[in-house]
Amino acid sequence: MVMLLKFIHIAAISIWAATLLSLPALYVQRAHIGDRPALYALQRLVRFCYVVVASPAAFVSILTGTALIFFQHTFTLWFTIKLGLIGVMVTVHIVTGLVIIRLFNEGEVYPVWRFIGATVLTAATVLGIFFVVLAKPDWSLDLIPIEAGGLKEIARSISPWAIP
Repeated sequence: MVMLLKFIHIAAISIWAATLLSLPALYVQRAHIGDRPALYALQRLVRFCYVVVASPAAFVSILTGTALIFFQHTFTLWFTIKLGLIGVMVTVHIVTGLVIIRLFNEGEVYPVWRFIGATVLTAATVLGIFFVVLAKPDWSLDLIPIEAGGLKEIARSISPWAIP
């Protein structure tokens, strides 16, 4: 059961990541299209990639990942970092959807600098996830007080006022 969940999770996150990486390249095509039929064809393709491919893959990825948490009891620092990077992917996914809403309005274009930024951010996030998952680094939280009231002690040490 766990192996099947892992397979589905890896496949879904791969499809999700590939779609998020390729969508900005489709957005840039908007500036080079002049006639309506080609514009509508590009719009259909972009919406298909987002609605039919990326969003279900994201949903399946998060669903199977959540199931794997409960089956494997993975509560380590590398896993927490992976969840943070998945949060970045979710944010990129949301922003990507917002771009689609405006991109096909009259006179809108997707600048090359935004394409480069989105592609670099998405690629760095995906590579970060791959690194953390494959390396499973043995990082520690020794610098952060984990005991109850630990944050209060940090606040006391930096606050100019007395903290009860």
